[in-house]
Formats: sequence, structure tokens, C-alpha cells
Amino acid sequence: MAKPVSVDEAKKRLDDEYGQFRRHLDTVHDALDQVVSAKPEDDIYERVKKLEKAVKEMRDGGIIGSGVNGHRRALKEYQEAQAAQKGG
Repeated sequence: MAKPVSVDEAKKRLDDEYGQFRRHLDTVHDALDQVVSAKPEDDIYERVKKLEKAVKEMRDGGIIGSGVNGHRRALKEYQEAQAAQKGG
């Protein structure tokens, strides 16, 4: 079983993961802006493909990183640390 972490350690990891999510969200917004601003003469398919890639990378992570899956794990760890602190 994993070593329990303090609430402060878990909160720091959660904040780090959230920061990564916010940075990736900027990439998604940029890609979405490209789709929204498309004109009839633009290659909408390619713009949507880039948006899908940005969303997938944010969700699953890239070569390094775990995307929002890391945030999910950090959130669970934080909630467990809070519960352990209250209960013990």
C-alpha cells in the first residue's frame, strides 16, 4: 500500500496538477478559436483535427505527463489525506 501523505503534500501536488491542466487548457482554447474563426475557404477538417489532438493531449497527457488523469489521482490522494486527518 502507498505511504500516506500529509494534507499539505497532497494539496501541493493537487495544485501542481491543476496548474498543468490550466496551461493545457490555453492550448485547447487556441485550437477552438481557430475552429470558431474558420471561414468557408478554410480547411475546417484540419482545424477540428488540431482541436481534437489538443483535447486528447490535455486529457491523456503527452510523451511526458499524465494529463488530467494526474489531477484525478492527486484529487483522490488529497481527499484521502483530508479524511485521514479528520479521522485520526
